[in-house]
Amino acid sequence: MERAGVRKLLVLCLLHSCLAVKSGYSSTEPEDRATVILVVGAPGEEDFGKRFEQWAGLWEKAAEQADANLITIGLTPSAGTNDLDRLNQVLENEPKETTSELWLVLIGHGTFDGKEAKFNLRGPDLAATNCARLLQPFHRPIAVINAASASGPFINKLSAPGRVVITATKSGYEQNYARFGQFIAEAIANPQADLDKDGQTSLLEAFLTASRHTAEFYTTEGRLATEHALIDDNGDGLGTPADWFRGVRAVKTAANSAGVDGLRAHQIHLVRSEQERQLSPAVRARRDELEVAIAKLRETKGKTTEEEYYRQLEPLLLELARLYGPSQSGFE
Repeated sequence: MERAGVRKLLVLCLLHSCLAVKSGYSSTEPEDRATVILVVGAPGEEDFGKRFEQWAGLWEKAAEQADANLITIGLTPSAGTNDLDRLNQVLENEPKETTSELWLVLIGHGTFDGKEAKFNLRGPDLAATNCARLLQPFHRPIAVINAASASGPFINKLSAPGRVVITATKSGYEQNYARFGQFIAEAIANPQADLDKDGQTSLLEAFLTASRHTAEFYTTEGRLATEHALIDDNGDGLGTPADWFRGVRAVKTAANSAGVDGLRAHQIHLVRSEQERQLSPAVRARRDELEVAIAKLRETKGKTTEEEYYRQLEPLLLELARLYGPSQSGFE
């Protein structure tokens, strides 16, 4: 296929990524129903508790809109509560191998003693090391959003292939109250956070929108920013700040040539568009694999000949187009 044909095929593939496969599939089927575990930590002060409840309410509304299985921990008052035990039980009961997504959302305060970061719960706290241990048995898409202060070290502990980890801070030493949790709760199902206008807000888009609003808060208030959110989805445990992105693409790279974050996070949506809901889990998974492969190939474009670049690109685009079927792609 000549270069012009490849480019035409690329345009078709991009267009078809926003179209539904008319298969009659519904994402409300059990094997494709996400689980959202919403953990609200110890508030410390009444005012913080009210804020955390408001943020949790936004996540609950989004989970309902997504028809997700919602499990909330930390809001029901009771004496002698041990929310860590409750989280252990919930994760133990969750399927370990499935195509459905598992979302773990932590809202509250965090601490860091120079060695271990912890998320403050009623009762024993959740340490980053312990959280990694709890998630280790899972072989399914996982998104962890730790919206607490001092949450940065969770990225290094939880980072793994196929997993998205977001933290409100870049290190454990940013220990002041974090406002990032409010903004990502507001963004996760907000159409205005849909940066690429595909009819749905990805986790990456929610992260970028929340990071921007967090920065704007400190600028408007004339304060020194005490939180800098990070996202990690390539398994290297390093994380990437929002200001490395232009639109939904990372335009900066680390000095050590570490991989780019954001590709996987942009494929995950809590509230999917009607078009996305029509894709079966198998088709969506393969589509996501091909999109990542194309994006990684794009990074090598200046390091190989143009002929070799298009030679590798063509089969990826052809398969991507075929996923949508002859009637959708225009290829017989």
